[in-house]
Amino acid sequence: MRTAIFGGTFDPIHSAHLIVAREAAEAFSLDRVLFIPAANPPMKEAGAGYEDRYRMVELACQGEPRFEPSRLEAGAEKSYSINTIERVKAQNGDVFFIIGSDAFAEIQSWYRWREVVAAVEFIVVARPGHRYTTPPGAGVHRLETLALPVSSSEIRQQLARGERPPELPAKVTDYIRSRGLYRT
Repeated sequence: MRTAIFGGTFDPIHSAHLIVAREAAEAFSLDRVLFIPAANPPMKEAGAGYEDRYRMVELACQGEPRFEPSRLEAGAEKSYSINTIERVKAQNGDVFFIIGSDAFAEIQSWYRWREVVAAVEFIVVARPGHRYTTPPGAGVHRLETLALPVSSSEIRQQLARGERPPELPAKVTDYIRSRGLYRT
């Protein structure tokens, strides 16, 4: 089974995340894409709590048979990619890792980055204006996707103003409103 990890804060999950996952699944014949919200991301704070972000991922993945929400990073420990990769590899063997070129450019700052690079094949999503160098030993596949100028921080600002961002799946927008998330 060809599996890809797609992690992040998903704060909130939006259409660009879903489009990238669909395109990666098609381009690399993936059987499943694990959407793994970070409970305690080491690089940034999430605005919404873990349970709300996980629920939004569940809602966004409905109707997509290859998309699977995962609680692999739930809990109190820091959400380090190497720990998640090791858990997924124990079940699946070969694993792909979907990552934006902006994040991949910083891979050498990650916790145990050499082990991360050795453990997976990366599907690097090209993002305009972001260049990167490939660390030695990294398996990299480029995904030239549509230029998707979608920003979670801009979506949060729109939600704080009471707007309905078109980049959010309707079920996610309804959930956010019902829970009063991202209000100022």
